[in-house]
Amino acid sequence: MHRVLPALLGVAALVVLAVMATRAAEEAPAKKAGGPPPLRVDRSAPLLLNEPGGAKGPPPGPVADNLACYCCHANYKEEPFVQTHAKANVGCVKCHGASNAHRNDEHNITPPDVMFPPERIAEGCKACHATHDVAAVKLIARWQEQCPKTDPAKIVCTDCHGRHRLTSRKVRWDKKTGEQLPKTESGGR
Repeated sequence: MHRVLPALLGVAALVVLAVMATRAAEEAPAKKAGGPPPLRVDRSAPLLLNEPGGAKGPPPGPVADNLACYCCHANYKEEPFVQTHAKANVGCVKCHGASNAHRNDEHNITPPDVMFPPERIAEGCKACHATHDVAAVKLIARWQEQCPKTDPAKIVCTDCHGRHRLTSRKVRWDKKTGEQLPKTESGGR
């Protein structure tokens, strides 16, 4: 009996291992023929972020924090114009001022510190961007593709460089004076 018990335990262990291996094989995803090998993650390897490689764009650095603005202006969070500037650490405050009274106004009647009427947009952009960095031919081609305006005197930077506009507004201000504009027939201002 003393010799039979270890043998039975050994056989039972082999049966358990065989059942476990069969279940694991059934639960594992089937490998597609010709597909990539299964992913194996080496958890002991260091996590490498910001490795030099194929990523294009500005070098890694500080990113502008626009969270206070996104509370109300969430549509700008994904806007390429805003993202490009934020990656260069140029946030809303750089152009529109701290606008603390505007940010703290729950009734939404206080305008931002700085607004840009059309005739001041180019002046605002030139504070950082002295000139275009593309050939004139490309500049004209892009303008013809994207800009509905035909009078060159009325074209502003943001006609081509982003749609930095709210799609709907509950309140509108005169961008020169900061005064609230009256409501329109559509209910907005």
